[in-house]
Amino acid sequence: MKSNREGGAQALPLGDEGTGGVGSAANSVALTLALCFAVALLEGLDLQSVGVAARGMSKEFGLSVAQMGIAFSAGTFGLLPGAMVGGRLADSIGRKRVLMLSAALFGVLSIATAFVSDFWMLVIVRMLTGVGLGGAMPNLIALSSEAVAPRLRGTAVSIMYCGIPLGGGIAATIGMLAVSDADWRHIFYVGGLGPILLLPLLAWFLPESRAFAAATSQGQRATPAPMTSVLFSEGRGLSTVQLWLSYFCTLIVLYFLLNWLPSLMGSRGLARGEIGWVQILFNVGSAVGVLGLGYLMDRARMSFVIGGMYLGMIASLVGLAAAHGFGVLAAAAFFAGMFIIGGQSVLYALAAAYYPTAMRGTGVGAAVAIGRIGSVVGPLAAGMLLAVGSSAAVVIGASIPVTIVAALAALTLIRRPRAAD
Repeated sequence: MKSNREGGAQALPLGDEGTGGVGSAANSVALTLALCFAVALLEGLDLQSVGVAARGMSKEFGLSVAQMGIAFSAGTFGLLPGAMVGGRLADSIGRKRVLMLSAALFGVLSIATAFVSDFWMLVIVRMLTGVGLGGAMPNLIALSSEAVAPRLRGTAVSIMYCGIPLGGGIAATIGMLAVSDADWRHIFYVGGLGPILLLPLLAWFLPESRAFAAATSQGQRATPAPMTSVLFSEGRGLSTVQLWLSYFCTLIVLYFLLNWLPSLMGSRGLARGEIGWVQILFNVGSAVGVLGLGYLMDRARMSFVIGGMYLGMIASLVGLAAAHGFGVLAAAAFFAGMFIIGGQSVLYALAAAYYPTAMRGTGVGAAVAIGRIGSVVGPLAAGMLLAVGSSAAVVIGASIPVTIVAALAALTLIRRPRAAD
């Protein structure tokens, strides 16, 4: 019989013999992934809510293109400290507690967004909302990856992360159903009530990671290793830098599209309904890409998966920049979602593989936080380019060199050794 520590470190799908065996473990995995998926769904809705509400906000508050870029980046700026602190706390007090605190925070502040009365209040509220959203993601990754055996981490993280684009699709649908631009507040009511209503389910049914409990002295509170030791000691320094670079550059492109895609499609002459369908197809493609690339990650050569997804990103960006007409733009948006958001889910699963269980929250949180700098840079840079008169094609095309840098960093990362557990 293995000790508690050894059994936990195996992190499922085999269960404890005294507590229900394989069936109990399988139920625990399903429950963990389902609840993490639900939180990710609501996070995806909130992340795209400002883009959907942008036209109504800009009309009501008289915002310029540059000011909208600041409003987009405010939420993503809050993601950085949220991810760093959320990941660090997760290694000390547990993944479940930090996830619940994060969900409560972004739920309350999403509702608060509907009550803002001027531009600066909007910026402050969205920045604080981002803190909650940022704190949630490292814990969603850790809980999902630690719920299964290491060979299934890519699939588990992809199932969880599939909620992000589907939540974005819900946001786009709410935008399409709005009667006028004056109805922009509705999306924030939906995005805020969801996580608040989900909190009791998380409290009652979400199991804490057994791998985390085993790695922290059989469930007792842990004292995490110093952050510099987690990130740079025992040969992890180069892996950490490569991971950060791939996150940073990929999230520049991802958040640029999440925030500016509706406005860019509008500048191409698409009507409101057509813009909504482009967004929906972007998110449907994202869900397909997340699940497909996650499946391949656990079954195909990693160099093939990483190389293919970045080639797909570049091709889809070229399509968005060069295409004209609703049909071609919609197809390009579908493939952009498939490879860009699908590719980000692969990077999230990779991060979990390079840090041991006891320090995974800190390592993943730091990578997500560095990536969030890119999520701030992307919308701001696009806003600046548009403000000086650049066309949609130029703005989209400017993201292609950034994608190439991300690809090189990721392809060199996968040659590095991974954590033993």
